[in-house]
Amino acid sequence: ASANQAALFALAQPGDTILGLDLAHGGHLTHGMKINFSGKQFNVVPYHVDTDSGLVDMAELERLAKEHRPKVIIAGWSAYPRRLDFAEFRRIADEVEAYL
Repeated sequence: ASANQAALFALAQPGDTILGLDLAHGGHLTHGMKINFSGKQFNVVPYHVDTDSGLVDMAELERLAKEHRPKVIIAGWSAYPRRLDFAEFRRIADEVEAYL
């Protein structure tokens, strides 16, 4: 938790927007839950897993990133057993000038 806090504060300022995987979809408490520092310090926009495929909904992620222009997109979780499409995350982050 302290490493996540240090990383977020190195990349973003309080009030900045971050995108993180929703806790109920496999995200981590420190990636935007309101009871955690990240949910209190940052404007958190959650993205989700597609219920049919079980994969991160990359179309939703891209739509949310374009809509909210986050400072940081978090791609790493505690309870998501799939491989990440890092290339697609990178493309989206680059397009909206977000840290990944």
